[in-house]
Amino acid sequence: MSCTKSGTAVKEIFLSAYEELEARFKRIAALGEASGMLHWDMSVLMPSGGATARIEQLSALQLTTHELKTDPRLVELLDAAEAETPDDTWRAANLREMRRSWLHATAVDTDLVDATTRACSTCEMTWREARPENDFARVLPHLEDVLNLTRQAAAAKAAALGRSPYEALLDQYEPDASTLQIDTLFAELSAFLPDFLENALTRQSERGAGELPTGPFPASKQRGLAERLMRELGFDFNAGRLDVSLHPFCGGVPDDVRITTRYTEDDFTQSLMGVLHETGHALYEMGLPEDWRYQPVGQARGMALHESQSLLIEMQACRSREYLEFAAPLMREAFDGEGALWDADNLYRLYTWVDRSLIRVDADEVTYPAHVILRYRLESALIAGDMKLVDLPCAWNDGMEELLGIRPPEDRLGCLQDIHWYDGAWGYFPTYTMGAMAAAQLFAAAKDACPQIPERISKGDFSLLVGWMRKNVHNKGSSGSTEELMQAATGKPLGAEAFKDHLQARYG
Repeated sequence: MSCTKSGTAVKEIFLSAYEELEARFKRIAALGEASGMLHWDMSVLMPSGGATARIEQLSALQLTTHELKTDPRLVELLDAAEAETPDDTWRAANLREMRRSWLHATAVDTDLVDATTRACSTCEMTWREARPENDFARVLPHLEDVLNLTRQAAAAKAAALGRSPYEALLDQYEPDASTLQIDTLFAELSAFLPDFLENALTRQSERGAGELPTGPFPASKQRGLAERLMRELGFDFNAGRLDVSLHPFCGGVPDDVRITTRYTEDDFTQSLMGVLHETGHALYEMGLPEDWRYQPVGQARGMALHESQSLLIEMQACRSREYLEFAAPLMREAFDGEGALWDADNLYRLYTWVDRSLIRVDADEVTYPAHVILRYRLESALIAGDMKLVDLPCAWNDGMEELLGIRPPEDRLGCLQDIHWYDGAWGYFPTYTMGAMAAAQLFAAAKDACPQIPERISKGDFSLLVGWMRKNVHNKGSSGSTEELMQAATGKPLGAEAFKDHLQARYG
């Protein structure tokens, strides 16, 4: 009898502690979502005069969140809940993610969190002015502040997590990833891509370039076409919207997903693919497990998988010949196009054209990894203190010349092009190429499981593909590590082989 009572008591202690943890993390998640909405507004609607107030708002939310995560009561609850092994795998995974969140939060003190939030907000707003003006010197002092504070946070988190400073930053975006894993994957790509790029360039010169149809392409018509194709993909406009920003992104919350793009009226092709890319992100958010809304385990599993979903939609599916057979008539109709330039064959050659370009977001999938490898090298050196920030423009330009054989003529086309470092996202860049590898691997597995997927895509029907992703990725949330989820979905850990096979099939 005493044993039964003891066991019951332990279970009751676990349930009580666990339920309180769920309530606390629900509040934390809601505050994080509020912060995300304010960031979206800052990028899309906020007038420049609102910057000072917005910094205060974001700082207050960040501090409140930090206080909730570092409350001494939280670790007491974690210890009590972890003393009993949950019989539910989702609860066990939720506890694991709660502990990881607590470790990250308690590693840095409140003053550092406040200072970092303010520095990042100030730097980002300055970058938005400096980028179009090609003025790196203007944003440099603010970026110095961000980097110094980031180094402090990285050192503190490294001590708490038992990892290197750079890995501690990486863990914020891709949990459990290591520099060894990234170095191994990137080394494989670095050995493969140079010769492959030359061969791809030779092959496409023989078949000829696609030609952009004659514009102009009014932004209103681009938006109308984009929204139509978003609906075909499965985007729910009752739970999301499309807007314009300087830098395309996907934000918001799972039941109110905010996509942005940017339009140029002399070329509709980039903005359209940008929208399809962000729709991939949105579908992932919309497909996260509803039963675990507001809990750490119910959130997307790191940015490698997040990028896999956007790149799977944009690169794997929507730049395929099958998809363009479907989309070409819609494009022709949207812009009242006439002639052979609107045929699927021309648009396919246009959308799969390989070129050494300066801008990462406009890069093709063959050269894109070089852009990421460069940024990975630079931010690793900056975090380690092996490079001074004032030397970034020159190092960037030298790296582009080494990796792609081109040199940016100005910083606007070089180190000022991405928002990430300026708003504090250090350790983020490797996830883009990890995502490209995961996208190819997942798409191959989906087609193996459902051979009808290419034919369905040729008719604009994504239900089979998205359904497979819902079951094998979206609905899993953070119930397992990226490696565990990839193994379960594809039968293999994350690797470069499927990505190389995909490039060979399309460009080789």
